[in-house]
Amino acid sequence: MSDDAPAAAVRLSSAAGRWVVLTTVLGSAMALLDSTVVNVALPRIGLDLGADLAVLQWTVNAYMLTLAGLILLGGALGDRFGRRRVFIVGVVWFALASLLCGMAPNATVLIGARALQGIGGALLTPGSLALIQSVIHPDDRARAVGLWSGFGGVGAAIGPFLGGWLVDGPGWRWVFFLNVPLAAVCVPVALRHVPESRDPRAHGRFDVLGAVLGAFALGLVTYALIAAPQRGASLSVVLPAVAGLLAGVAFVYVERVRPEPMLPLTLFSSRQFTAVNAVTLCVYAAFGGFFFLVVLNLQVVVGYSALAAGTALLPTTLLMLLLSARSGELGKRIGPRIPLTVGPLLCAAGMLLMTRAGVGAVYWRDVLPALLVMGLGMVVLVAPLTATVLASVDVGRAGLASGINNAAARAAGLVAVAALPLLAGMGSEAYRSADRFSESFRKAMPICAAVLVVGALIAWRTVRADALEWAGGAEAEAETEQEGARAAEERPCRPECAYHCGVGAPPLDPGERPGRPRRSDGPPA
Repeated sequence: MSDDAPAAAVRLSSAAGRWVVLTTVLGSAMALLDSTVVNVALPRIGLDLGADLAVLQWTVNAYMLTLAGLILLGGALGDRFGRRRVFIVGVVWFALASLLCGMAPNATVLIGARALQGIGGALLTPGSLALIQSVIHPDDRARAVGLWSGFGGVGAAIGPFLGGWLVDGPGWRWVFFLNVPLAAVCVPVALRHVPESRDPRAHGRFDVLGAVLGAFALGLVTYALIAAPQRGASLSVVLPAVAGLLAGVAFVYVERVRPEPMLPLTLFSSRQFTAVNAVTLCVYAAFGGFFFLVVLNLQVVVGYSALAAGTALLPTTLLMLLLSARSGELGKRIGPRIPLTVGPLLCAAGMLLMTRAGVGAVYWRDVLPALLVMGLGMVVLVAPLTATVLASVDVGRAGLASGINNAAARAAGLVAVAALPLLAGMGSEAYRSADRFSESFRKAMPICAAVLVVGALIAWRTVRADALEWAGGAEAEAETEQEGARAAEERPCRPECAYHCGVGAPPLDPGERPGRPRRSDGPPA
């Protein structure tokens, strides 16, 4: 995503600037809400459609598959064909797919519609941030992104509560219908008040082959992992697994040889970028598995309603909303190494505490302590993670690096949702029995905790404590303007998003460029 603004950049204090922020908040809220409310509805979806656990896994993973596989391509399409245009297409696409999800007569249609939702999400998610970056005046962008991430954080925080209320009230289908009125407001506002923008440097062919190969690799491996508990090591499992691995190898080869790849492998020549993405894979694999299973556990085993289960998760997201900005400041002061080590360990402790949430569990004694520890771990972890990703590459590629990190996290969660029930011995009908699900859940949580410990070890061994330090005075000491600009490009970006509440992936963040005026009324947003 380009950082270029049109000639008539919009000031945030103007009516047009406020309309731009409203449009992007509404669009991104659709995707953020969907990522949290659907999990709360899973038990009721399964019972209503007579579905087994595999269908619940695919209800989550069909969306994650297309979103993770196409989100980088979605940003490139906006740069080429117009960010507003692609954003609006994404919003409309997402709303229509949501309508189809809500009307789905069976599991097959629901899963297919969820995959279509992911395509819409891949268009609107990077597009919402790109609109702010390209339309809002450079002096106001930090504050605009702060508003965007703040309102997005509120949406993510209330998502489980809202989802539970809808499931227990009008029904699970309204979890999807909710997106339609949001789109009905968002699209006219965008058409009337948001100017179009493009990146004049966007040229060449799109890496469609890379996107397809990446999606096929993830999809085939996911299929094999979900099918394995029922079919064992049969050809119907082994062949897709092998084909998925081969597609992964082909994806790496294509990205290596293409002149303009979707995923430039040269970024991984940065040791810090590679290390932080390895930590991301571990962390968000554990998070993906945890949040998929914990909502099921609270409803199936503990006996909560959907509303109670969604409300039970509020402490985790509220802690992130309230404390993530301070965590980012702490990470800048002490360096990312300690937060990226301590954060996963705290999350691992929270997951082990959650094994106490069995039949007859008391919320204040058995559930809340685990969620508080989990939330504190996420607070410590996520903001420094994003900052280190941005600081590990050249300034001009910070937005791309953030997009890759976001896609990697979603892919990790996708594989975890597919693999964890298999590793925990969770049968296809386990979610219908409190005893069977509780037994499998208590096996799954230590697995998630172990993956987090691996992430902490990687961070401790590979992440530099000085990764976020600036090359102080580089621009001032430069003898020419050109040398000063080059020195600025070599300095790391600072995150612009201060509020991190998404549990499925770190936030997309283009990073604040060196030399850009900063807000004086608070922490960087």
